[in-house]
Amino acid sequence: METQYFRQYSPTLDREMELKIYGHAGRPVLFVPCQDGRFFDFENFRMAEKWSPWIESGQVMVCAVDTLDRETWSNYGGDLGWRSWRHEQWMQYLFNEVAPFLRGLCMARNGWDKPPGIIAFGCSLGATHAVNLYLRRPDLFDGLLALSGIYTAAYGFGDYSDERVYLNSPVDYMANMPADHPYMELYNHPAHHAIIVVGTGPWELPDTTLRLRDIFAEKGIGIWVDVWGWDSGHDWDWWYKQVEYHIPHLLE
Repeated sequence: METQYFRQYSPTLDREMELKIYGHAGRPVLFVPCQDGRFFDFENFRMAEKWSPWIESGQVMVCAVDTLDRETWSNYGGDLGWRSWRHEQWMQYLFNEVAPFLRGLCMARNGWDKPPGIIAFGCSLGATHAVNLYLRRPDLFDGLLALSGIYTAAYGFGDYSDERVYLNSPVDYMANMPADHPYMELYNHPAHHAIIVVGTGPWELPDTTLRLRDIFAEKGIGIWVDVWGWDSGHDWDWWYKQVEYHIPHLLE
C-alpha cells in the first residue's frame, strides 16, 4: 500500500499539522480519528488493514488527519467560548485547507479534470465530526460513513451554547433546517451515499442517532441510518465489521 506523510503549516490554526495519505488512486476519503486521536490511529488501530482491499485496488485514497479535541471537546476546564472558537477553526482547516489539498491530489493521481467529492469517515467522536463535515458542506462531501457517534454538541459543551456550538450540533441545526434549503437537494442527490451506523449493545449511546433518523424521515432526507443489535458494542471489533459491510454500499 502506497503511503505519503505530510507535515504542513496551517494558517487557519497557526500551527503545523500532520496527515497521512493511504493509496495511489481512487475517490478521496477523509478519516477523522476517535476522541483526542491522531492521524496515525488509522494505521495503529488496524483500520487501514480493513480498508486495504479498496485502497490497494485503487478505489479510494484515504487521508488521515489529526484532531484538536484536547483543546476543544475534551478540554473540560477550558473557557467554553474559546473552546468552541478553536473547534470551529479546526473545521475551517478541514474545509479550506485539507479538502482542497486532498481533492487536488486525487485529481492529479487519477487524471481527473474536476474536483471530486470527499467521503467523510469516522468512529465515536470521529463520527460526530464526520457527520458535521457532511451535513454542513455537502458541496464538498458527497459520502459519509459514521460509526457510533453522538450528534449533539452537549457531549462536549454541556449546557453552554453559542453560534459555533450550534453549528456543530447536528440534532439541533438539522431540526431547524427549512424544507427549501438548497442542501436538501444535495443530500438526496443520486451520487451521494451517506450512512450513519449505531449499535444498541455495550457502551453505545444511540439516542441522538435515532433522533437524527427521525429528523431525516420528517424532512425527506435519504440518509441511511442503520441500527445494529444488542450484541454490537462501541468498540473497534464492531467498527471493523461495519466497515467491511458498508464500504461496498458507500462506493456503489
